[in-house]
Amino acid sequence: MAALLPTLADWTAVRRQPRRDVLAGLTVAIVALPLALGFGVSSGLGAAAGLATAIVAGALAAILGGSNLQVSGPTGAMTVVLVPIVGQFGAAGVLTVGLIAGVVLIGLAVARAGRFVQYVPAPVVEGFTIGIAMVIFLQQVPAALGVAAVHGDKVAVVAWHAMIDFVATPHWPSLALAAGVAVVMLAGVRWKPGVPFSLLAVAAATALAVVAGLNVAQIGTLPKTLAAPSLAFLHPSAIPLLLPSALAVAALAALESLLSATVADAMTVGQRHDPDRELFGQGVANLVTPLFGGVPATAAIARTAVNVRTGAGSRLAALTHAVVLAAVMLAAAPLVAHVPLAALAGVLLATAIRMVEVSSLLALARSTRSDAVVMGFTALATLAFDLVTAVGIGVVLAAFLAVSKIARAATLEQVPLDLSDHHAEEAALLREHIVAYRFDGPLFFAAAHRFLLELSEVSDVRVIILRMSRISTVDGSGAVVLRDAIERLERRGITVYLSGVRTGHTKALEAIGVLDRLRQCNRVFEHTDEAITAARALLHNHRVLPQRPNLATEPI
Repeated sequence: MAALLPTLADWTAVRRQPRRDVLAGLTVAIVALPLALGFGVSSGLGAAAGLATAIVAGALAAILGGSNLQVSGPTGAMTVVLVPIVGQFGAAGVLTVGLIAGVVLIGLAVARAGRFVQYVPAPVVEGFTIGIAMVIFLQQVPAALGVAAVHGDKVAVVAWHAMIDFVATPHWPSLALAAGVAVVMLAGVRWKPGVPFSLLAVAAATALAVVAGLNVAQIGTLPKTLAAPSLAFLHPSAIPLLLPSALAVAALAALESLLSATVADAMTVGQRHDPDRELFGQGVANLVTPLFGGVPATAAIARTAVNVRTGAGSRLAALTHAVVLAAVMLAAAPLVAHVPLAALAGVLLATAIRMVEVSSLLALARSTRSDAVVMGFTALATLAFDLVTAVGIGVVLAAFLAVSKIARAATLEQVPLDLSDHHAEEAALLREHIVAYRFDGPLFFAAAHRFLLELSEVSDVRVIILRMSRISTVDGSGAVVLRDAIERLERRGITVYLSGVRTGHTKALEAIGVLDRLRQCNRVFEHTDEAITAARALLHNHRVLPQRPNLATEPI
């Protein structure tokens, strides 16, 4: 546990350039405010829950996390997972899920599971991002159109019904506010990226709605302080029912946080996050945040990127962001209450659009067909199912395609024997009766059965030498198939020799008995020339004459 706690080096970094870190934190807070409110509303627990999450989780993850640059809080990806939980179990269910997810994340940190995120392929990450963007966009359609959202966990269906309701009874003020905020954000980020156009656009939309007296839904009253910590929401009897949802939330929090930290490292020089500490920080944040009425949190890639680009160098910036948001809650809650929900929908619509980097997606899609397939399936699975299921589908599909490529790359090649020390008569005899095969690449489950079929088709020979020195790996399936192939050949009267078996492969071959049996018969050799000598001696001792020419073998 000591390795997961903050170190002296963390606070040494804080003292280097505190002014720059404070300014970066202030900038991030300005960007984060409308997002925290919007994601709180989208989650179903309200804007106050989103703001509480940004404050509590943002502060705890900044102090205890494994990255100096990470900014945490409510995110669109997490909101997507929470909506069906709210519909099924209510607000208490969401808070309980966050609490359990925090415990799971701390367990993953103690188990040192952070390193496994590196095995998530880039096409899966990109497809996951596209899917999240689509879901966030569709979630905002009812609020942007000013219609009441129908209940349901399929966002595409909910958005479709919202559009039908809008056509029947149009509500133009909401649509105008949402579209105006989104356009200002998208145009502003291209014109002056450093200006917080999201906050300016929301402020302008709020002022317009109040002055013009527009009939649009508003956030409503916000508390001026955080709620007192409480476990009143926790009902032990509901934990078994909520455990699958909690595991999904924990998996998403771990995945998104570690991917965000990796992105932050890539944007800087000299920064490197500790994945296990990051899981620990996110776990503590999710364990504590529900006590204050906040939703499950994770690292926010967009806010982290803003933090890095504005010059943050230590965790003081992320901590400042949380403190500034707390000050906003304390001093400006009455003003925030008048913010139109359509304006927040516009912020999230623009955020969803900006999440998709068309150039990187096109480059990845053009790289290989398999990458494009994985990316597309992951995106569609995100839209059709949930995010954790989508990532699982993407990883399994990517693994299947990778295994297929490796299996095709592995070869079983017939090779000529060295004739430099044989007389012509011996060469003629060997040409009819000895064949050498060389394995190249891995001998594992995906490639082994093809090898078995090839070896089973060998005919008109008395001795086969299997050269094993170029095998990169052997798994249990490969060893079993190799044993079956040897036994089939022996039943046909063909003697099999092995040469060049590597030390690292003996365990798998010994486990299924093939190596010990061949050793007892003196058929395992370190070098191929020793196997050739043994084969020659065997043929001379038995005086086997050729039955017919073997057209399939190489001259020796």
